[in-house]
Amino acid sequence: MFNAEQITKDCVKWIQDFFEENGKGANAIVGISGGKDSSVVAALCVEALGKDRVIGVLMPCGKQHDIDMAQLLVNHLGIKNYEINIKDAVDGLKSALPFEISEQTTINIPPRVRMTTLYAVAQSHNGRVANTCNLSEDWVGYATRYGDGAGDFSPLAQLTVTEVKEIGRVLGLPDVLVDKTPIDGLCGKTDEENLGFTYATLDRYIRDGVIDDEKTKESIDTKHKNNLFKLQLMPSFKPSI
Repeated sequence: MFNAEQITKDCVKWIQDFFEENGKGANAIVGISGGKDSSVVAALCVEALGKDRVIGVLMPCGKQHDIDMAQLLVNHLGIKNYEINIKDAVDGLKSALPFEISEQTTINIPPRVRMTTLYAVAQSHNGRVANTCNLSEDWVGYATRYGDGAGDFSPLAQLTVTEVKEIGRVLGLPDVLVDKTPIDGLCGKTDEENLGFTYATLDRYIRDGVIDDEKTKESIDTKHKNNLFKLQLMPSFKPSI
């Protein structure tokens, strides 16, 4: 049985311990999208460190239709924040590439520019970058390696979407943020449209091993197997010395 209140307390303590060991007095740098994951991570960091040690970074690429949700979060938490539009950086990189870029390249450049932006903020503000991925996304590789998959500490990596929402409610976040339909902010589709199944179905399979549709099971298993490399350290040659 998932005890959201206890897990929230444990996670807050874990964040405090991380900063005690990896940056006494350092700030938590959180990329703010306005979705549940960044909202919950930012709120957990505020609980753990206090609002004066949490910095939110809003990173629209041009015009972001739901940036009001990101602004709602930073205002709700009362944290310092920066809005840094990454469009010029993204367009500049794409125009500098001397070849026709693939669709996947186009999709993955923005999250990798956002990662660079977060570390730029962190290194100028004595910060540690929070990873905001959850277990459900990671399970099927729904993250960009060295993009939104990067970070210095990851509060939600072992928690499913369903569990993250419960923690959001414990933290008293506005329902509009906790229940906001997750979108990737890149291709205009929802997460579930891109994946081909719901997070509820995925979470049930992850936690209980139960799934009703064999084709959906096969799809999840294939994505999981093909994307495991994203969660592993880079392979390195070990010489026989």
